[in-house]
Amino acid sequence: MNLPPEAQILIINAVILGVAYLGIYPSFKTITLTKVAVADCVLSGLSLLVAGALFWGTGVEFSMLLFSTNWFGFSILTMLLMELPLFHWFCQKRGLKPFEIDED
Repeated sequence: MNLPPEAQILIINAVILGVAYLGIYPSFKTITLTKVAVADCVLSGLSLLVAGALFWGTGVEFSMLLFSTNWFGFSILTMLLMELPLFHWFCQKRGLKPFEIDED
């Protein structure tokens, strides 16, 4: 079965985000925004690494409905769009306040 390139990257991102938000982040002994941010950077890098291994140098264009982009832009944008609702849900569930500044 041949999947379109967009579907391949969306599946990669979905699997990485599912493992992160349902497995890795809840398993932290203490959950802080810093730990989540660091782990998220590593996992986003993993997503880019896999997408790059599949599409680097192929010249494949990815459709973002209103415009086309390369594999890098598509991977980053779709990861961000997929992660925002998960991050919001996770923060609410764990009592994290990502936009509140600590005043010491």
